[in-house]
Amino acid sequence: FAELHAAVPGLPIASSRVLPGLVLRRDFAAYCPAGGDLRVVLVTEPLRPVLAAPSVEFVVDSEDQYQASLQWITRRTEAVMKHLQSNNVKLLLSSVKQEEIVIYYAKLHGISVVECLSSEEVALISEITGISPYAPFGDNIQGEITETAVAMFFQPLLLGSKRCVHIGFTSMCTFQPHCLILCGPVDGVIEQHAAALQGAFTMLEQLFKTVDQ
Repeated sequence: FAELHAAVPGLPIASSRVLPGLVLRRDFAAYCPAGGDLRVVLVTEPLRPVLAAPSVEFVVDSEDQYQASLQWITRRTEAVMKHLQSNNVKLLLSSVKQEEIVIYYAKLHGISVVECLSSEEVALISEITGISPYAPFGDNIQGEITETAVAMFFQPLLLGSKRCVHIGFTSMCTFQPHCLILCGPVDGVIEQHAAALQGAFTMLEQLFKTVDQ
């Protein structure tokens, strides 16, 4: 329930509404309006490659070697973003904060980016879409990306003074997500309404389980 409702203090309760899809309570790190086939990829690791594993020491002997290493990182990052673009990926959802070079090449290739998703949001998106996180740093980054979801839309959404991300997924299951926008004069009132609604939904869920039995 926490991922399927958003609180908006400072507005009358009558402004509350239900929106189709998911509302992520953060802004785009990069936003590139897109239409047509909206492919979405989920990642849980930085897309900027590293020169060595965390437990391995990487020794640079000269300035030339250091610059060559930076150039390799840049080329590799650009190659990953080109690969996403060639697979019609328009939206990158990341559980980690991506570095500026990733955001730069994402914008350059028309890919929107949302960062710092919670583990609960990642799990919910995986459940809705049926996809697993994409790992780009195998031996081959030229093939088809199979772990992509389809979105009907994604767009900025302003809730009060907070900028959010609104995404409508094509669900792979019978569950069609909707997000409840709860408005109220102060946070305390909204929390009371949210708790009451969650209790009502829990009761209905138990009732339907009893009927099914």
